[in-house]
Amino acid sequence: MTPPGASEAGANDAGAGMPPAVSSCLTVLRKRADFLRAARAKRVVRPGFVLQARRRAPDESATGVRIGFTCSKKVGNAVARNRAKRRLREIARQMLPGQGRPGWDYVLIGRSGHTADLPFDRLLNDLSTALTKLHGE
Repeated sequence: MTPPGASEAGANDAGAGMPPAVSSCLTVLRKRADFLRAARAKRVVRPGFVLQARRRAPDESATGVRIGFTCSKKVGNAVARNRAKRRLREIARQMLPGQGRPGWDYVLIGRSGHTADLPFDRLLNDLSTALTKLHGE
């Protein structure tokens, strides 16, 4: 059954041009060891966040882009940290499928007083700039 006002050709035309809510090429880092390996690799500091990135070794699974998010207690209470991480997840969802490289791990670290307060388009621009600088393009 098609809802009223929906086109017959496809019900998902309203979201055309928007990236999917969950990207199939992004895998979330969950293990502490992965975060520690990324911490020893390249990093780019931007006003809204710190980006750490490393190319995975040949013996590791090299499919897709892996991403991790973290905010320390310096960012604020749990509400402030969760808001900052939500914003980091959204910029990663929008930018990394197009600009991230398969076989790389990225970690976005929220910054106190900036990640939750900067305008969203500025965070997107910061991530684009950081990826360009990181990959030397």
